[in-house]
Amino acid sequence: MKKIMLVEDDADLFALLKYNLEKEGFSFVGTQTGKGAIDLCRRERPDLVLLDIMLPDSDGLDICKGIRSHSALSGIPVIFLTARASEADRIVGLELGANDYVVKPFFIRELIARIKIQFRSQPAAPKRLKSGGLELDRSSCRVWLAGNEVQLTATEFRLLDFLMSRPGVVFSRDQLLDSVWGHDRAVTDRTVDVYILRLRQKVESDPANPNFIRSVRGFGYSFNDALMPAPATASV
Repeated sequence: MKKIMLVEDDADLFALLKYNLEKEGFSFVGTQTGKGAIDLCRRERPDLVLLDIMLPDSDGLDICKGIRSHSALSGIPVIFLTARASEADRIVGLELGANDYVVKPFFIRELIARIKIQFRSQPAAPKRLKSGGLELDRSSCRVWLAGNEVQLTATEFRLLDFLMSRPGVVFSRDQLLDSVWGHDRAVTDRTVDVYILRLRQKVESDPANPNFIRSVRGFGYSFNDALMPAPATASV
């Protein structure tokens, strides 16, 4: 089930879209203010964002830029919903990274059709990640090591999911804070070290010599890509 996130301050339109999107079979999450929208997006990881430009407390263009600059969110399709109908406004919106630009008022059926078009070219995200006896299930938010379930907190799960889904990529502490904890946070880079230590104690057979989560001196942390299964090759 695809998850749609809506950022729209008009209460009537918000309710109308929520009803029709859920009726269409989408999972729904939303907010009627721009403040905290990027953090909500980070927590919920929607498959697509519907974004009003003229919000009472924020500029939708800035929110779009924030999504596009966020390493964990940059690939999420964004559709602007706005009363700004000029050619210049459309060009600015698309140049900032929006995938589509829908002018109000619009037909609900047309919007849903445009949403479905965005999903046609999207490869399905794997629900399970596996690596060297470690298995993570995104649907149930559960983790197993050698067949035994590992109890993780929500933040530990998000951190492991983020690293495990990007094997071999080295992330700085600041990048991990932005991607896992979000921009609206009251934590320091030391927090990352604490959570990495906790994860290692739960998923590593020898936390002092980690096999899954590697430290890259002077840079940050990376998930060991050597443990990920090799992609299948076609037989000849």
